[in-house]
This record gives sequence, C-alpha cells and structure tokens, in this order.
Amino acid sequence: MNNITFLFYFLVIQISAQTGISVSPPRVYFDSGSGSSSTQKITVTNVSTKNSLDLAVSLGDWQYDQYGENMMHAANTLKNSCASWISVKKSDNYFTLAPGERKELDVTITVPAIAKDTLSSHTALLYISQMNPVDDVDSKGANIKVSIRSGIKIFHKSAEAVTKKVEIKDLKFDKAKSNLALQFENQSSIWVDGKISTEIINTSTGKKVPVDDIVFYTLPGDLRKITIPMGSVLEKGSYNASVMIDYGDPSSLEIGELNFNYE
Repeated sequence: MNNITFLFYFLVIQISAQTGISVSPPRVYFDSGSGSSSTQKITVTNVSTKNSLDLAVSLGDWQYDQYGENMMHAANTLKNSCASWISVKKSDNYFTLAPGERKELDVTITVPAIAKDTLSSHTALLYISQMNPVDDVDSKGANIKVSIRSGIKIFHKSAEAVTKKVEIKDLKFDKAKSNLALQFENQSSIWVDGKISTEIINTSTGKKVPVDDIVFYTLPGDLRKITIPMGSVLEKGSYNASVMIDYGDPSSLEIGELNFNYE
C-alpha cells in the first residue's frame, strides 16, 4: 500500500496539473504617512482544471539572510513588521475558488497615527493558504495530499524622501572556485533593489571575461554576500575586476575594483 503524506509549498504558482494557484503581483508597495490608509489589489487565480480550492488569508513577517534567501517568521515578531497594519475585508478572510476562477482582494494598510518606532520602512507577508488538501500522486507513484501556500511580500515606506546608500565591504578572488566573492551593505533606511554588473579584463592580453549581471534585493541594514561566477575558464595572467552596483540612483553608483593573478 502506498503511503499518504501531506505536502506544503510556499510561493508556489503551479505544482501539478491538478492543483495550483497564481497570485499577482508577488510584491506590493505602499507609500503613505502616519494616520492614513491606502489600498491595493491582488489577484488570486485557481489554475486547477478540476479542483475547487478553499483559501484563507493570514499574515506573517519575513527577512533576507546574508545570501538573499527568504526567512519566514510569525507575524509581528520583527522590529520592522507592519503585519498589524494590514487588513482585508472580513468576507475575504476565507473564500472558495472554482477551477479557473479568479478573485481580487483589497489589501489595506492603515498606518498608526502615533509611530511605534522611527523606521522609514516596514514589511510583512500576506499568505494565501489552501485549507482543503487534494489527492495527487508523486513521481514515484505514491498517493499524496497536496496543499498550497503562496506569499505576497508587503513593503511600506513613509511619505518622506529617503536617500539610498549601498557600500561595498569586501571584494576577493576565490582561486579554488574561480569566482569573485563580494560583500556589500544596504546602509539605507529603506529597501534597495538593483543590479550588479562585473567587468573582468586580462591586463596582459586585453581579453574580457564574460560575466552575467546579478539582480539583488535587500532590506535596511542587510549585509549581503554575493558569489560572482566567471563566465569561462580563466587563462593564466593578471586581471582587473570592476564591480558596479546600480541601485536606482544614477548619481550614486557603488564601484569596487580588484587586481588579482591567476596562475
């Protein structure tokens, strides 16, 4: 007899042909002042062709680790949490979607009139969770019960203008792994997203080493460790590496340079 197990997924758009949900957008940004309320819409779609989904809305907190991976926490446990500010209509806390059906949810943030802290930005996570697991079969033919949970990241910033700043803390060449090890810090009081572009040149031959751009996301105070892989095997010689972090302010690009030898 096959075992029956329960599977829970986070941030899943579609996990099989039998069941799945799509949530759009995956990130929602609010910009408002103390004592004010603002509302944005998210769309939840049941992409299943045969199963109705009973869904519930709940809240949580989240943060990034040093490598940019998501770390989940209970609601209102992080100092920058705005989970207690978020609400949906009472009728939308629990709802059912038929196969192919979609529903718009109004997500409202009400900022306290009296601030609980001096932070310029806050975050939370809004979950859409399936409450009726459905039957499925895994790759080995075992019977399983599948339940889905999708998360929407909520960002809120105060109405005041905030200066962004990113600073490179370290840049090294890892010879054993043939890559660059970059560390940088988000010294802003709000989240910073951007792109890391790298140019590596063999100073003896003038030959450039192809390196793909890297997209990054950070929250205030994050110290991020990024591995920048080389696009090809290095030839022996001396190299100059230039790393540029573009975080949306054309007048404030962060640039680091490194000279290294590969023998």
